[in-house]
Amino acid sequence: MINNNGIIQNKNEVAIDIDNRGFQYGDGLFETLRVINNKVVFWEDHYFRLMASMRVLRMEIPMNFSPEILEEEILKTVAANGLENDAARVKINVYRIAGGFYLPEHREINYFISAKKLENQFYISDHKNYTVELFKDHYQVSGLLSTLKTTTKNIAILGSIYAQENDYDNCFILNEKKMVIEALNSNLFLVNGHEIKTPPLAEGCLNGIIRKKLIEIIEKTEGLTIKEESISPFELQKADELFLTNTIIGIQSVTNYRKKSYSSEKADLLRGKLNTIARLG
Repeated sequence: MINNNGIIQNKNEVAIDIDNRGFQYGDGLFETLRVINNKVVFWEDHYFRLMASMRVLRMEIPMNFSPEILEEEILKTVAANGLENDAARVKINVYRIAGGFYLPEHREINYFISAKKLENQFYISDHKNYTVELFKDHYQVSGLLSTLKTTTKNIAILGSIYAQENDYDNCFILNEKKMVIEALNSNLFLVNGHEIKTPPLAEGCLNGIIRKKLIEIIEKTEGLTIKEESISPFELQKADELFLTNTIIGIQSVTNYRKKSYSSEKADLLRGKLNTIARLG
């Protein structure tokens, strides 16, 4: 079941207009959420990121897009799919209404909300091999637009195909300065001893919610330091650990990059702390 602008419909009944600007021009955003037992995890952070992104794209935010009303629509969608007592992956798609060419005729938006079941209530580690390689066919341009979850994700799509064709689990993305900024679907953290680094937003990495939460956790963890600094490809093979983060996986340790193997000590420690704050809100 899909929430189409506040109306619950069967997925097969939802039709997309050929003039849909999300389809025609990638004039849209999306937000991926984790809902556990009818509670939206880190909802305030997700909500304000979505609102800030809509403002950057000059979309008109509807009056009924308050955090309370939008959360109610999310939970309505979860309930319509029978997932109130489960873990669910929820996706909000926001797109500018049809009209115009590159220059839109309108600033108003429409939205979809969808929900799918997740197997695990909280973030876990399966400790399986997870191999990552550099994707060098295309570069992500640094800047504000690259930090948003827009519906223009060609580099992630092409990188995912490259990873599948070459038996990698993921790929690292480079910006135009040939610095490593993130993986195809996640933010990157690099560990050397007690120092942890993650690329700054100015390099073009996604403004991830779990990235933000982990920075806060690390800042409060005795014996660990966090730096937002550029990461070169050369640094990857010198690191003790590499791990990836997003709302659905939480923390994913990289086990292999080229000839280097990595431990997961800090990632395992931080995963426990992340689960704690996810439970508390």
